[in-house]
Amino acid sequence: MTEFLLLSIVCGIQLLYLLVFARTAFVSVPSSTPQLLPGVSLIVCAWNELQNLRELIPLLEKQEYETFEIIIVNDKSTDGSSTFLQEALQHYSRLKVIPILETPLGVSSKKFALTQGIDAAQYEVILLTDADCRPHSSRWIQRMVAQLSPTKDIVLGVSPYFRKDSSVNAFIQFETFYTALQYISFALVGNPYMGVGRNLLYRKSLFLHQNGLQEFMHILGGDDDLFINKVANATNTAVCLHPESLMYSVPKVTWAEWWHQKRRHVSVGSYYRKKDQFLLGLLAASHVTSWLFLWGILWYSVTTNPYEWMGWSIGIFLVRFFMTWIIWYKASRKLAHPIPGYQFPIFDLTLTLYLLSMAVVSAFPSKKMSWR
Repeated sequence: MTEFLLLSIVCGIQLLYLLVFARTAFVSVPSSTPQLLPGVSLIVCAWNELQNLRELIPLLEKQEYETFEIIIVNDKSTDGSSTFLQEALQHYSRLKVIPILETPLGVSSKKFALTQGIDAAQYEVILLTDADCRPHSSRWIQRMVAQLSPTKDIVLGVSPYFRKDSSVNAFIQFETFYTALQYISFALVGNPYMGVGRNLLYRKSLFLHQNGLQEFMHILGGDDDLFINKVANATNTAVCLHPESLMYSVPKVTWAEWWHQKRRHVSVGSYYRKKDQFLLGLLAASHVTSWLFLWGILWYSVTTNPYEWMGWSIGIFLVRFFMTWIIWYKASRKLAHPIPGYQFPIFDLTLTLYLLSMAVVSAFPSKKMSWR
């Protein structure tokens, strides 16, 4: 009886979160274009990204937008990026290069590079992406800027990964979708808590007024989500889900590379607002325990007291299971992560193991991490 009540509670919590996620699954995507066309500073921080810069800069230069600049912050690259960028200045009129020769001791290289880029920005609107990203269309800037208004200072974009035929990529696609589902859905219900620096817009004046990343400069990761977690609220934040606003990114190709990346991302969660830590922790805990309680009840029913509460337990879990399947399926298409429907039940279970692993990582953070 106790186990059934606990299962009912955690499944009920999961259903409440699914109501939040349904906002993304069923939201209408406006096709509006910006009424005003403010100048935009595109900022890319790069460390040894020669080949990516060769591909990205021409795509950014071709954006269909009247007034913008491309700022590449070259952070102590040793792969020939410096030479290439100096030559590129002769061919791309919008390009500006900010070289970083040294990072102050005890300061995150990425945050220092980003701060230098924003300080050098000519325009009020800052639009961020990474060197290994590619805009889905030539109207990326337009679509992101269209969500700005007199009250909106932040626009959260979506950045899917390119698809590859591998088990690593399949899980990366799902995990990236699940992360986007959370931060977009929470923003839509008035509680924005993070964004991804691969596709993120905010006003320079907001960054300067809030002292930028000053209080986080000693932390390796979180140059995007920590700042948004600090300054975003229901009034000043919008989301952009238009297909032309997508910024695709090159995924990791091995489990080791992906794991290193996730450890860095998870390491900054303890700096989130307490409210957001609680909401995200409750979401993860209810997901994990819904499966654990189900397994426990089934095991107890089979080995000790056959069939007691087993039917009711399976029934309430199936309600949660199929609601999750439906909403994830709908939302994945809205967020440009069209995962095959048959894979969601597999990922529902796999997510339990992933969340348990991330809990261990959070409890025992590594001190040996780098930007990449």
